[in-house]
This record gives sequence, structure tokens and C-alpha cells, in this order.
Amino acid sequence: MHLTHAAERQLAMQPFLVPGLDALADWRLALERDLATLEGFLSQSDLLDPVASNASLALRQRLASDKLVIAFVAEFSRGKSELINAIFFADAGRRVLPATPGRTTMCPVELSWDAHELPTLDLLPIATRREAASLSDWRAQRERWKRLSLDPSDMPGLARALNEVTATQLVSIDEARSLGLWSDTNASDNPPVQPDGRVEVPSWRHAIINYPHPLLQRGLVVVDTPGLNAIGAEPELTLGLLPSAHAALFVLGADTGVTRSDLDIWNDHLGGQGLASFVVLNKVDTLADPLATPAERERAIERQCVETANTLGVGRDRVFPVSARQALAARLAGDDAGLAESRLPALEAALNADLLPQRQIVLAKAVISGVQSLLEHATRRLRDQRRANAEQMLELRSLRGKSGGRVTQMLTRVQADSVEFERCTSRLAALRTVHLRMLREALHALSSDRLREAVASLQATLGTSWFNLRARSAFEALCTGLISQIDKSAHQCAEINQMLQASFSQLNSEFGFSLALTPPPDLASFREELQLIERGYSRYFSVTRAIRMNGSAFSEQFQRMLMSKLRVVFDNACSEVETWNQMASQQIDGQFRDRRKSLKRRREALERIQQATGELEQRLSEVETQDARLMELIDRAYVQAGELRQRAERGPEVAEASPDAVDTVSGGEAMLQADGLALP
Repeated sequence: MHLTHAAERQLAMQPFLVPGLDALADWRLALERDLATLEGFLSQSDLLDPVASNASLALRQRLASDKLVIAFVAEFSRGKSELINAIFFADAGRRVLPATPGRTTMCPVELSWDAHELPTLDLLPIATRREAASLSDWRAQRERWKRLSLDPSDMPGLARALNEVTATQLVSIDEARSLGLWSDTNASDNPPVQPDGRVEVPSWRHAIINYPHPLLQRGLVVVDTPGLNAIGAEPELTLGLLPSAHAALFVLGADTGVTRSDLDIWNDHLGGQGLASFVVLNKVDTLADPLATPAERERAIERQCVETANTLGVGRDRVFPVSARQALAARLAGDDAGLAESRLPALEAALNADLLPQRQIVLAKAVISGVQSLLEHATRRLRDQRRANAEQMLELRSLRGKSGGRVTQMLTRVQADSVEFERCTSRLAALRTVHLRMLREALHALSSDRLREAVASLQATLGTSWFNLRARSAFEALCTGLISQIDKSAHQCAEINQMLQASFSQLNSEFGFSLALTPPPDLASFREELQLIERGYSRYFSVTRAIRMNGSAFSEQFQRMLMSKLRVVFDNACSEVETWNQMASQQIDGQFRDRRKSLKRRREALERIQQATGELEQRLSEVETQDARLMELIDRAYVQAGELRQRAERGPEVAEASPDAVDTVSGGEAMLQADGLALP
């Protein structure tokens, strides 16, 4: 009984996110297994073509490796690391990230788990900022990082190793300037000068912790970004890591409120970015006035929350007063009352209610769409095979009681049909030529050459300085030009669609094909991505921010990151256009092969019947059995697909979920039904 009570108590002290993330991961992996089973069944049944198989593989890989990225953003000494400890790592029995006074995280830190790597702490020296390579480049050059091995079973040793992220070093002002950590034009951002004339800078540029914590193993990624200087000095944080996060927790100090540097972080990097942002007013325990009544203390906290919400321009429901230190201590001591008093469960419940259902909805839509595509491909192949069987059965049944001359006559007709069918090879060759020419035009608008030309034009306009008075208008012209390239490719795809529709209709009527063209790719989402990049990046061309970021090192990295983001958009758009055209081409090739194979089987069957008339009934029985088997296969495929879609719609099943969590899942189902993706 004592063990059961202890287990229940430990479960009660868990963060709200623990069961939710656990259930989400189990759900993802179950979907991946079910999708692999369906794909394997369709492949073994010869109902799956290579394009559909590749699309299914990509979806399975996405399900298996999907991550939930939460970024913690704050100025120094706001208690951010303590909040991370309290939410995610209280089960370690002690602090994991350094959060004691005077020991604050000095460099951006990523916490995640890659099962293909050993538990390690990788640290990128700050000196690498003098080189042109971006963080993405450095990730592929781990030999330049300092690597510390981590022992998951040694918690004190782990905590000591992670203290390394707080390391600093003293350098001259010239060295700080060369590292991009000293500004001659914006002195307020500079670190204080020591008596010997040197300044303190972080020892490390970036840290990656690969650690097999259960939540990290379940796909959680925690990004810890310390301070305005650290964020502003590293373009990849502002333009890569933060925008790619699914949520950002902006941590403020309840004792300080929204300071000028806090407001700069919010305006420059979080406000209006489109990601889910939660404002955490930490250290509310410091507002406790021993001479005030509980009601007065509550009013003081509420007043601070309302002022914070008004200053940042967010709803009051997005501001959460918390005492991370009190929450961590309560979780370590198993103190239910202390945990409730810390107010952390309210923040965790909000994360649980907002983040996990959104990830569920995104993944469920992808799975339902993928399953529907698989079924469409399988049904099309089944239809072709059944039509061929029907033609054979009609011929074979017509031969019952007929003479050998009738068999010869039927054989002659099949041979004539074969010759007639082979005439379509020239038609198909002409179609491929036209299709390839039009496809090249569509892809030309999305090519890397067009992108490089557009960026080179921007560079020529701006010259050596990317942050000047002409920069914003030149950047907007760049984005407008790239959007026009997306529109041009979409127009070409529409023309390809019209051409293929007309060609498919002729081939179907003249040669008995059953070609059906899927709608062309919708490139509007990539247009929206470019518009989002334009809105997000154009903020950095304002006069005040240009002064802050006008260093040559930042300018080079800014350009590199911009090019990288634009290339991703164009590559993804190009991939969708290519995939759609491949599906059309492979459908033609597949049906051509199947029809040729069917005609060959008909001819061989008649030749065997001509040699031995007694084989007629046997062959007829074989074809009928094959047709019945095809119907059985597609029925089984639809049953498997229906179960998979139902699992996707149900979403994760959280054990012993709170009423809030249950309502959240129901809300996710409602959103799917509203989008027309639920099963009838």
C-alpha cells in the first residue's frame, strides 16, 4: 500500500505535459506502425505504385521523428532556467540546468535526444563567431566543438557538466568587437568594462545537450535563449530557431515588470511572429508583502499581470504569474500545497491545452490526407486490373461451346487489339515531349538560379551594407519578385493540368485507358510562406534595428540565413510540382504496362485454349478467383485505412486525463470535422 500511495503521489506531482506528451508520442508511433502495415499490405497486393510508396514513406518518417519545440526566451536573471527545471526536470531530484544566483546560462542551449548519438554536451567556442560559417554549417563540423560525455545515471555529475554553459571569459574591447559582442554605435548593449579595461563575454557560442530524458525521448526539444544580446547577435536564432518553434515562453521578472530590454526582445523577436507565445511573470513570490493580506497580495499580482498584458499587447489570459523556484522545491519535496501556491500547474495546463491538440491536428490532417491518397492510388490500380479481368471473362465465356474456329477468330482479334494498342506509343511519346517542356518551364521559375539572381540583385542594390535607408524597399522588391515566380510556376501548372486533362480524355476514349488526373499542387501556401518571411525579416531593416545589427559578421550571416530560408521554400515548392508531374507520368506508364500485360495474358490464354479446349473452364475459374481476390484485397485495405483514420481522428488517449484535457481532445476532433477530414 505504501508503494501504491507513493506512486500516486509521484503521478500527482508530474507536470501536466508529461502524460500529454507521452500520449502524443505513443499516438504518433502507433500511426506510423499502422501506416507501415497498410503500405506493406498494398505493396504485397500489387496495389501501390512507387510515387505513392515514396509519399507514404515520407509521412512515416515525419511521424517517427516529429518534434515539439518549445523556446524559452528571457533577459538575464529572470529565472528562466529554474522554470525549465521545474516544468521538465524535477524528476531528476535536483536542478539540471544551472540556476543558482550568479550562475546564469550565457549561451543559447538546445536540449533534445538523438538515439543515434551518445549522451553528450557539445559546446561551440565563441571564437567561431570570427568565421563566416553559420550555426547550421557548424553543426556539420562537430570536431570544432568541445564535447563532454554525460552519464545519465550520475545526476550530480550531469549538473556539474551543464554548469559549463555559464562559463565566461575576459577579452579586450577590440576582441569583443571582432566577435560582434561590442557595438560602437549602441553602447547600451555593451557589457560593463572591468577595471583592467577588459569585458566579460560568453565562452561558448552555442550548446547542444543530447540527453535521454523521457520527455526528450518522446520528441520534446527545449531551446533556452539567454538575453537580447545573445539573440540579436546570432541571426540563426532570430531567423531560424525561434520562428521554427511551436511555442515560446517569454519569461519576465515579477519584481521588475517589463523592462526596456524585455520590450525590445518582445518587439524584435516574438510579437507578431505567428508562433504561440506565453508570457510568464516569474518570481511572484518576491511580491509577497508580509504586512499585506492574502487578498491584497492577490490584487497586486493581478495588477502586475494586467499591466504586463497591456504593455505587450496580449490578452490577460496569455500572462501567467509563477514562482519557478517554489514550484521546483515543491516538486522535489512532494508538497502539493506548495506546488499549487507556485501557480505553475496553470501554465502547464495552458501549454497542454494549446500545444498538444495543435500538433495532433496538424499530424492528423497529414495522416488522413496521406491515407486518402494511398486509397486513391490503390483503387485506380484495382479498377484497371478488374477491367482487364472482366474483358478476359467475357471472352472466355463467349467461347463456351464454340468451335476451334471461333477460338482462332478471338485470337486474331486479340492480336489486332494488341497492334492497335501499340499505336498509342507514338501518341505517348509526343505527350511526354510536350509534358517535359512545360514542366521545365514550371520548374525554371522555382530553380536555384532564379533565387540566386534575385538575391544577387538585392546585394547589388544595397552594396556592402545590408542595413541602410534603401534596404527595406529593396528587400520588399526581392520578395515581390520571388512571389511572382511562385505565381508563374502555379500558372504553368494550371496549363499542364489543362493539357493533361485533354490528353487523358483522348487516351481513355481511343485506347481504353482509365487515366484520372489529381488536382495540380496548390502553391498558395508557399506564397504565404514568402509573405511571412517578408513580414518577419523586414522588421530588421528599420533604422533602430539596423544600427544594432550593422556589423559585417551579422550582415553576412543574415544574408546566409535569408538565402537558406528562401531556398527551403523554393525547394519544397519545386518538390511538390515534380511529385505531381511524376504521379501523372507514372500513371500513364503504369497503365500502359498493365494494358500490354493484360493483352499478352489474353493472347496466351486463348493460345492454350486453342491447344486444349478443356482448359477453358479452368482458365475462366482462375480469372474469376483472381477477380474475387482483388475485391477481398481492396476491402481489407479499406478496413485497415478506416481504422488508421479513426485513430488519427481520436487523437492521443491520455491516461487519467483531467477534465480540461478531455475537453481539449474533443476540441481537436471538432476542428478536424470542421475541416471536412473526419470519417462520415
